[in-house]
Amino acid sequence: MGFSTRLKAAILLVFLVLILTELVAGRFVVEKNSLRVTSPDSIKGTHDSAIGNFGIPQYGGSMAGTVVYPKDNKKGCKSFDDFGISFKAKPGAMPNFVLVDRGDCFFALKVWNAQNAGAAAVLVADDIAEALITMDSPEEDHASEKYIANITIPSALVDKSFGEQLKKAISGGDMVNVNLDWREAVPHPDDRVEYELWTNSNDECGVKCDMLMEFVKDFKGAAQILEKGGYTQFTPHYITWYCPQAFTISKQCKSQCINHGRYCAPDPEQDFSVGYEGKDVVLENLRQLCVFKVANETKKPWVWWDYVTDFQIRCPMKEKKYNKECADGVIRSLGLDLKKIEKCMGDPEADSDNPVLKEEQDAQVGKGSRGDVTILPTLVVNNRQYRGKLEKGAVLKALCAGFEETTEPSVCLSGDVETNECLDNNGGCWIDKTANITACKDTFRGRVCECPVVNGVQFKEMAILLVLRVGLGDAKSVMEAVGTKTEMESLSLLVWMMMWGNANVLPDLKVMVSKVVMISMNVRRRRPVNALNAAARIHGAVMSKRSAEVKSAWTAVWIILIGLAMAAGGRISCTSID
Repeated sequence: MGFSTRLKAAILLVFLVLILTELVAGRFVVEKNSLRVTSPDSIKGTHDSAIGNFGIPQYGGSMAGTVVYPKDNKKGCKSFDDFGISFKAKPGAMPNFVLVDRGDCFFALKVWNAQNAGAAAVLVADDIAEALITMDSPEEDHASEKYIANITIPSALVDKSFGEQLKKAISGGDMVNVNLDWREAVPHPDDRVEYELWTNSNDECGVKCDMLMEFVKDFKGAAQILEKGGYTQFTPHYITWYCPQAFTISKQCKSQCINHGRYCAPDPEQDFSVGYEGKDVVLENLRQLCVFKVANETKKPWVWWDYVTDFQIRCPMKEKKYNKECADGVIRSLGLDLKKIEKCMGDPEADSDNPVLKEEQDAQVGKGSRGDVTILPTLVVNNRQYRGKLEKGAVLKALCAGFEETTEPSVCLSGDVETNECLDNNGGCWIDKTANITACKDTFRGRVCECPVVNGVQFKEMAILLVLRVGLGDAKSVMEAVGTKTEMESLSLLVWMMMWGNANVLPDLKVMVSKVVMISMNVRRRRPVNALNAAARIHGAVMSKRSAEVKSAWTAVWIILIGLAMAAGGRISCTSID
């Protein structure tokens, strides 16, 4: 490397360090999910874990699994195939969550190796006693870019103390079962999800720019559906930095900044002497902000997605079309008011603040539960920073988790975000193998079991298992539907109907069954009641409180049948008989 080249590199490095200095001291918030140990009793309890900044966290849902700590390759830095280790769960068994130690290689590589060996999730045990940190992906290089984009399982960091507890229990022969829960990772304060994407118009910054451009293109359709339906409020943001006062008249600041050093961006090619300059990026970022503001004034904020995707296609840096002329052509094609956008942008040569960019710099500072925005790209959902892969399905899960359960729009129940739990043993739900009809339905929160509609025919739940599905907690609704006075009387009546079979049910009772089915199908959606849940519902105080009402033989029959259903796992069963 010649002297002049080294000097250019040194100047560039110093400049970047100076403009990024303010960000280093910023407040960084670690986003967490809940980790609950269900067995053994010695370590049972709930712990925090830090969500990894790659892979796909199951926002809005939860996962149960068994923790496995490998005897070899404990840090997970090598392929587990080299050690003959597989983490694929056997049929009918819980999925395996692999515990690995921190150190020696990138977090993402550990997760990638475990995923290839069949792990359903990865826990990384910290090797020093410290507060939880966010596991980030490494800076892109040819080696890491091959696997970062393909990590599809969730991961989390646990602190050293808890990691040691897990290892001790496993080495002692205990089966360690845990539940990873992301249901409250995104708050849902109201019926609208507010989210923001901190982005950049630069398309020459490597893998991250390519990933961002691909995401914007893929997510455009879903984003516009959500916005047009009033389900979400989206706001784009752009990071800018300022040039230190002592350098505002330098060649470097003049080429990378506008408004006399107030708003800057790094050189796209990281070479001041060739290609585009940082101020070109700042100007296009400002233009995209003004496109959003003008579109928002006309009650069509979703047009921002059209402009950004069209600009990517028509005005790339590689083809030397990243300029005002090309941008103006895209603006006109979308029917936006070009004069309003130019007025919004203001004078980039003015020695004064630009109101739009000043607002952006103020917004970079963390508020409430959100930390400072220092990394591009960054997604924030309901004021919580999203962690994980910037990919359509993963981001849609996070947005959908921002809605109260049962209030999410239909796009949240599409194939893009389903968990595919029905692929494994039909999710434990009812299935008619002959007709290939199943009660299992995948959602972004996990699978649910509900009787399907096939060729216009609504399958219905059989009465006894319907009792389990509705549960004692909803007995009042059952009583109102069937006109009985006590909960036991309602449940006994349902058992009586089941015992006599559909052929012998009187017309009036058929109506009652239909009403109860309607109630059960509209009860707050949840996973099917399993044996333990069913047992809890008729256990102890609940049964003793109702004992005075046990007056008929039918009630005794009901209790027996509940026991049989519990033994069967409390699964629903469906019938097509009207």
